[in-house]
Amino acid sequence: MSRATTVVLWSAGVLGAAAVTLVTTAQDRRADGSVNQQASLPQAKVELPPREFATAEEHYNFLLERAHGGTKHTMSTIPVWDGLWGSGNNTMPAIFLENGSLANALRPGGAVKEGVLTPAYEQHFRERRAEMEKYGQQRYDRLTNCEYAGVPRWIWEPYIKEFVNTPKQTWMMNDFMNETRRIYINGKHINTEATHFATGDSIGFWDNDKLIIWTKWVNPADYVRGMPLTSNKFEMVESWAERKDADGSRHLITQVTFYDPLGLVKPQSAVYTHDARPDLEEAGVRIRNWQCESSSNSYKDKDGNTQFYLPGDPEYKDPRGFTDFPDIPGQSLNPIFDGEESAQ
Repeated sequence: MSRATTVVLWSAGVLGAAAVTLVTTAQDRRADGSVNQQASLPQAKVELPPREFATAEEHYNFLLERAHGGTKHTMSTIPVWDGLWGSGNNTMPAIFLENGSLANALRPGGAVKEGVLTPAYEQHFRERRAEMEKYGQQRYDRLTNCEYAGVPRWIWEPYIKEFVNTPKQTWMMNDFMNETRRIYINGKHINTEATHFATGDSIGFWDNDKLIIWTKWVNPADYVRGMPLTSNKFEMVESWAERKDADGSRHLITQVTFYDPLGLVKPQSAVYTHDARPDLEEAGVRIRNWQCESSSNSYKDKDGNTQFYLPGDPEYKDPRGFTDFPDIPGQSLNPIFDGEESAQ
């Protein structure tokens, strides 16, 4: 699938399971790009924390002390994770579902594990999974309303990412929804706004070539569509490191532990993978700015379902768009100047 096709699909309001199957084509190694195929990709094993920790802060500080305050990299020594990266497999669904996998996270299948979530969050999760069994998918998702996916969903979103490491900050840029995480190296958590954020507030340090991150003050969201909710007490500790296979292919392995005293009975761990995609670079794929709020044609109907305005409907928005002055020549956002526009 071309990058242009991906943009048009989102403009129509990509939310259903079938849509996810289509969009992941640009990121997945396999030809059909289905979630089933993504779920069959190689996956690293979960590395549990060195011991149990009561909080993310305790976990992070333990790792920082063990790394003797962290490696002080310069621009000449810091790991370089250049190029485009696509989401691979992950083990998160197995935390919450019996025989859970990426293949059944977004669709029916798999029994809810008991005692992982607190009672209120487990009850909601059971209701969400029952809805999926009845309708074949979660009927409504926050993305319909152009809400950010947020953390920890950011780690899995099946769109391309770019990573820039500097001695003082790491920038993790997600094509989807313009979500850029900034990790402040050897920094402290700061919240002058006294609120929560879609991607939280992240600080980190380097342990040789491994980046350790602690994120907090995250908007309540969910682990991904079809999975449980997270609370406003959610925090997580991640480690990111590049791995190279014998054939030269590159992978970023993310070990993560989730802390959520309101949503989880105890902390839970998972592993995520991103794969380098030089083929997408060669094809000219680039990260562009999303314009969900001005071009999405999805909405929530009176029955709670995600619906879409289609071409011909008075509410339909041309995903290519116009400025506020459509009657003036040259105000279309369509880069293709066809005969009709040139004649204006």
